[in-house]
Amino acid sequence: MDPRVREHAEVLVDWSARIEAGDDVVLSVGPDAHELAVAVAEKLGERGATLLATYGSGELTRAYQRASGEDFDEPDHELALYEAADVYLRIGGGRNTSATADVPGETRQAYRSAHQAVREARFDTRWVSTVHPTRSLAQQANMAYEEYRDFAYDAILRDWEALADEMAKLKERLDAGSEVRLVGPGTDLTMSIEERSAVNSAASVAYDSHNLPSGEVFTAPYATDGEVTFDVPMTIQDQPVRNVTLRFEDGEVVDSDAEQGAAVIADVLDTDEGARRLGELGIGMNRGIDRFTDSILFDEKMGDTVHLALGRAYDSCLPDGETGNESAVHVDMITDVSEDSRLEIDGDVVQRNGTFQWEDGFDG
Repeated sequence: MDPRVREHAEVLVDWSARIEAGDDVVLSVGPDAHELAVAVAEKLGERGATLLATYGSGELTRAYQRASGEDFDEPDHELALYEAADVYLRIGGGRNTSATADVPGETRQAYRSAHQAVREARFDTRWVSTVHPTRSLAQQANMAYEEYRDFAYDAILRDWEALADEMAKLKERLDAGSEVRLVGPGTDLTMSIEERSAVNSAASVAYDSHNLPSGEVFTAPYATDGEVTFDVPMTIQDQPVRNVTLRFEDGEVVDSDAEQGAAVIADVLDTDEGARRLGELGIGMNRGIDRFTDSILFDEKMGDTVHLALGRAYDSCLPDGETGNESAVHVDMITDVSEDSRLEIDGDVVQRNGTFQWEDGFDG
């Protein structure tokens, strides 16, 4: 076993999920994530946690969804599982990154709606999602397998405490701000962030952060107006999407288009009322991610990027007792801000062409 697999498991169990003796843990394992799952199981045993492992397969999901059509009952037995769990860990690592590409949009929407309570129960645990570097992910990233493993571990095996200290600078600016403006090629968008709290997403539940790798600062915007272009290629609902443009008025998407995948975006927007509003503004700060790989888990954390998510807002960004945007979806899309771009908070440029105010080379 590559020693980095055990390091990955240790970061996941100790730093990210903060597993303690007696925790009831649900571990979802992708088809080709066996090696990391074994290392995680060993760590869980050492910590005195209780393990229940499940199988997370895109091909299995495809078979079930296509056979069911649009007829899904709410899965009360699955809901009970997560309501009883303290921790949910997901280790992705499938054999085909497009396994569910031919599932109709109406079927996806019906499935998401039926499983909304399950998702909420998972979010109420100390949940963390990560991936084991696999050949399918390497192929999607257009990289050799060995090259992809090095890339993935450079992003995952970080000095997370040091990165958290750096990201705290941006969190402070966002927490004190009222309005964000994002300007770039095909983009001029304003969003209110007043009375919102930004999350310093340092790959640990102690920071209200639930992805490994992470390395972003995000908040829950509202009152969005203007136009944005997402120029980073990505896969949404297992289908390729390129150069998406959205136009917002009074907080809602009123027009959308895409060079490729326009129907996918339309399906997302039609999921429910909340799918037409933003749930997240995220700013990537993980410099260990140095290229796009067509994986949202990595790409949205990359320095020189900003991402916005249609749909559900995270409660961690909201004042106590306030409910943010609600939706059965949370779909991230990314724009490259490395050139001809700026990010303003209350009119002050805090990032220009991917460089922050506190970094060398910033041109205010």
